[in-house]
Amino acid sequence: MSDAVGPGDLVLCVNAAPNHATGQPVPLVAGETYRVIAIMEWVCPCGRSDALLDVGVDFAWCQTRFRLLPKPKAEKKTRRVSMPKEKETVR
Repeated sequence: MSDAVGPGDLVLCVNAAPNHATGQPVPLVAGETYRVIAIMEWVCPCGRSDALLDVGVDFAWCQTRFRLLPKPKAEKKTRRVSMPKEKETVR
């Protein structure tokens, strides 16, 4: 997943289980979306991922806790077309 995820991407937290190493509760909320700040190419101690994601909450989290959300598609916006004003000749 680290190849597909980049800084600025949105990820969905799917696993808010206690911390892998310490067993302490994590401040992440399952079902919440987070924006990726940075990707650290560091093997997680659990051995299930090859990178840790920094989402701005505490330090960094195992990428197996997240799923990449699809990028929003561009929406078409209607633009105003400038038209020349009609001039009347006055005599």
